[in-house]
Amino acid sequence: MTDGLRVQQLTKHFDSAAGELTILRDAELSMSTGDSVVITGPSGSGKSTLLYIVGMLDQPSSGTVSLNGVDFSSLSSADQAQFRNEQIGFVFQDHHLLPQCSVLENVLLPTLAGFTDRSDAVDRAKALLDRVGLSDRIQHFPAILSGGERQRVAVCRALINQPVLLLADEPTGNLDPVTAESVGSLLLEVSNEQQTMLVCVTHSMELANRFPVHYELSQGKLVEVSNKLDHSAEANA
Repeated sequence: MTDGLRVQQLTKHFDSAAGELTILRDAELSMSTGDSVVITGPSGSGKSTLLYIVGMLDQPSSGTVSLNGVDFSSLSSADQAQFRNEQIGFVFQDHHLLPQCSVLENVLLPTLAGFTDRSDAVDRAKALLDRVGLSDRIQHFPAILSGGERQRVAVCRALINQPVLLLADEPTGNLDPVTAESVGSLLLEVSNEQQTMLVCVTHSMELANRFPVHYELSQGKLVEVSNKLDHSAEANA
């Protein structure tokens, strides 16, 4: 099967004063359309490193990553940039909104690279902002938004090019508990609605326990763990 995300025997080494440091060791992950997984682990375990490699923001020391049959290592730097823009969306702990741009302009930023058809981009952006409850904020600037509102804008920006894969790195890390719960719900709901594969790394067990599939990064490998939450019950609530 070539559809979906395939991470195979992924290894990442770093040079340190004490010698070679192995962060990832033959990590494996397979996902299909609509799947959502969360990855937890202590600081320094390699969660963000794994996410950046999957998002083509970093390179593995060995192993392969492919998305819908496209092996990342087969792409040139230019082709990687285009593929990343078209197929992958990112949500980080810091929203990274441009302060001089309005909410609508921030959401539209990924469409300016020229890789994707912009003909209906404004309509898509407005629809996304309406979906996250910000239709009355589209001309506002980030400085007057709350932390949760800024992160919701960041989610819309990540989805504007209709990616098949959404990567979230500590998306609720800078938010208070109530807002964090809201943004966590939004990520899961929107990814499910759009059938976008979602990979989230977090320190928050409250967020992790809401995902149907939970991995812990341990000694460089992904180990699936059981969440106590009955997700079928949550979905029907």
